[in-house]
Amino acid sequence: MRLIYQSSPAVNLASNVFVNVPVVLQFDETPLISVVSQQGLGYTTEIPIYRSDGTYLAKVNGTRVYPTDAGKSAGIRMRSLPNLTVCELAGRTLFEVHHQPGDAFRLEAELATPTGYFVKVSAKPLPSVIRSDGQSLRVGGLMMSGNVFNGCRIGILLKSDGSLALGV
Repeated sequence: MRLIYQSSPAVNLASNVFVNVPVVLQFDETPLISVVSQQGLGYTTEIPIYRSDGTYLAKVNGTRVYPTDAGKSAGIRMRSLPNLTVCELAGRTLFEVHHQPGDAFRLEAELATPTGYFVKVSAKPLPSVIRSDGQSLRVGGLMMSGNVFNGCRIGILLKSDGSLALGV
């Protein structure tokens, strides 16, 4: 996923662009990737990080990771490397923020939902969700690439019953 800065917020996810879409990815009632406006920053992403048991561990705003009290108690750890911030729990990487030139950044995450479901957001995503080259969303037998979603409330809505809706 890549955030593109312009006069209106746009997020590039697997070659599809979401413009003026406040929630790019949602699972049931839980937003997993949102675009928020922050004073002095403009637009950035906001992502909640949950453990598979539903514990809310941290909130990611843009390139910064903010552990919750539960996350601190669980032993969540942040490592800062050149052009990379890594969020780990028990030696397992939960989230990576790759800093790129200027204000750009790329995110890779293994997102659990509060109800224990798993969604992977990566440059090399799972073939059942995004083509192995990371360029297209797969919806059943349909491959989606190079689409623009503009002005909808939710870009991708995944549901625990296995359904998916786009441009809600």
